[in-house]
Amino acid sequence: MLKRELGIFFLVSCLILANVPTALCRSPAPTVYVAGDGSGDFKCDGKDDHVQINQALKFVASNSKYTTVHLKGPFTYVIDDTLLIGSNTILEGDSNAVIKLANNAGWVTMKPMIQQMSSSGNSNIVIRGFEVNGNHDGNPKVSKGDGYYNVIYFTNCNNVKVYNMYMHDGLGDGLRIKYGQNIQFYNNKIYKLGHDGLFAIQCQNVEAWNNRITCRTNSGLRIWNSNHIKFHDNVIDSFYHWSAGGSAVQIEKSAGIMDDIDIYGNTISNTYGPGIWIFNYDSSSATKDKGKNVHIHHNVFYSTGTNPSITWVGGIVASGFHDTLIENNVFDGIYHAAVIHMYPEVYSPSYSSKYTTIVRNNIIVNTQKRTKSPSGTGYAVINYLSKNHNFVLENNCLYNNAAGNYKGCTSKTDIYLNPLFVNQKNHDYHLQSVTGHWNGKWVKDKVNSPCIDAGCVSSDYSKEPENNGNRINIGRYGNTIYASLSPSSRVKTVQSSLVGSISEATNETDEDLNFTAEVLEGDEDNFTYSEDLSVDIQGPVIESVPDATVKIGETLNFTVKASDINGGNLTFSASDLPEGASFDERGVFSWAPTDGQEGLYTISFEVSDGMFSDSEVATITAIEETPLNLSSVVEKAPLNLSDICDSYLYKVSPEGLYVNNLFLRLEEL
Repeated sequence: MLKRELGIFFLVSCLILANVPTALCRSPAPTVYVAGDGSGDFKCDGKDDHVQINQALKFVASNSKYTTVHLKGPFTYVIDDTLLIGSNTILEGDSNAVIKLANNAGWVTMKPMIQQMSSSGNSNIVIRGFEVNGNHDGNPKVSKGDGYYNVIYFTNCNNVKVYNMYMHDGLGDGLRIKYGQNIQFYNNKIYKLGHDGLFAIQCQNVEAWNNRITCRTNSGLRIWNSNHIKFHDNVIDSFYHWSAGGSAVQIEKSAGIMDDIDIYGNTISNTYGPGIWIFNYDSSSATKDKGKNVHIHHNVFYSTGTNPSITWVGGIVASGFHDTLIENNVFDGIYHAAVIHMYPEVYSPSYSSKYTTIVRNNIIVNTQKRTKSPSGTGYAVINYLSKNHNFVLENNCLYNNAAGNYKGCTSKTDIYLNPLFVNQKNHDYHLQSVTGHWNGKWVKDKVNSPCIDAGCVSSDYSKEPENNGNRINIGRYGNTIYASLSPSSRVKTVQSSLVGSISEATNETDEDLNFTAEVLEGDEDNFTYSEDLSVDIQGPVIESVPDATVKIGETLNFTVKASDINGGNLTFSASDLPEGASFDERGVFSWAPTDGQEGLYTISFEVSDGMFSDSEVATITAIEETPLNLSSVVEKAPLNLSDICDSYLYKVSPEGLYVNNLFLRLEEL
């Protein structure tokens, strides 16, 4: 009888232990481990791994001595339900630990991969260190940008940190957060998600920095009715495809106060939509004028606005915000214009106030015509909203822009000279200086950029190293510790009575000299000058290279031409050539694109005489035998207004600005 009872007891004990979800010998506080190789406190097998991960998260939330759930790698944890994280919890992992959405998950919209545990919100949450595969290709039945399978979606959560993550190939947002405070999003790699990398909705105190983002469907960093924002030192780009998305940074307002937004130190390139899009559609008399003081400074923009199907592309496209300050940026090869007052053609907001945007100390070069309706585009700055929007343009350097400098605006203090970047084709926008530019050490050049000591006289220059000329440099590095040094002899403004003699001596026009010369001895009324009165008169000049289109299987040939007043031997070179293209030292370009090379290619051509150089940027588009009509691609797809609008940047509310007989509908989140 005793043996029988012991046998039954043993059998029952085994059954109980078999159903215990965790190991009895748990790791000491503060960390528990999840693993796929049998070594963890919570053991996964690559199927329905959300069960064990949620057990670990629940254990930590219920035991105050524990703070951390660690995912061990290398292993891919496949989840088919949401992971729920509580307050005071860290969810971390090895860099080769991967959370992957299951195939054909079939979840409802707005059900994310990771969510807070309490519906009323949690606080003090950290997510760091591992990879999330959104499994875009394994879930083909839903559309990108429709709210499916966001990686993280928090509501009413405070003190949230997401960093050192790799999130990719998804159908929704990376971090979507609503009604949150104190949000930090940094050191993440975001690649081809299905909506925004970061989307902060009605949040306060949001900072995003050192992220590397490739956009798809919508934006890299986006805020809506949020305030006290810092987006800095991010690298954001996109790719050339109808699904590529919108702006790198999207700032939108329909209610509340947005008066503390700082965007700086970013590199933004090759975006399908604008580099930065600022848009106010608040119709409330109490709050519609509470959007103001956006500060955009010390950023680099190049080749932004490639979308061939919309008109509102560019570097910065803005409307409806008061006292926007855009200073010390570089814009190179932007489509349409570098800075534009406009709103999308599908919407006509009622702006009653007068909105002012200050644009100063920027360098704007090589602006290109946009692809859709190119006529009248290609200027440095355009104001389409002159009735109620005004530009104040001060001490910018504008050079080689396709259509000219201004449309609907003007300036009395801008200059129009080659800024003489250190290495423009490789996007090194430091200014050449005979005293030195920064390249990890101070490197002396043979010429001085006209942008040194040429900024707005009221701008702060205190961060520039000595010798700083007691005046800010124009461009990305003005008023930073990396500002190019002033020449030992000051560049001073020459009185108009002297300009004529300088122009005659150098065969330059007054505009070419921009009323400046390098004073070597004496003062403005008694001076001597060297042969190098204009910093770029001795260098070669490359002729404008027109954009071109070539069909797959055909050959495109052309010759880049340049001149040199000194008659020196010129050598040509090019960067970013497409595969199979050739460009020789004589300036001869040849390319026969093959199948699979359809797309847009931005190529930088350079000529050098051994001492000085000049460059031009051209865009070559390779198309199929029948040119691709992107609008027909959309028309042939299943009609889903949300997907179409988001893909083409018509979304401006959290769920989008919908186009339907030209009226708007704000859809509830």
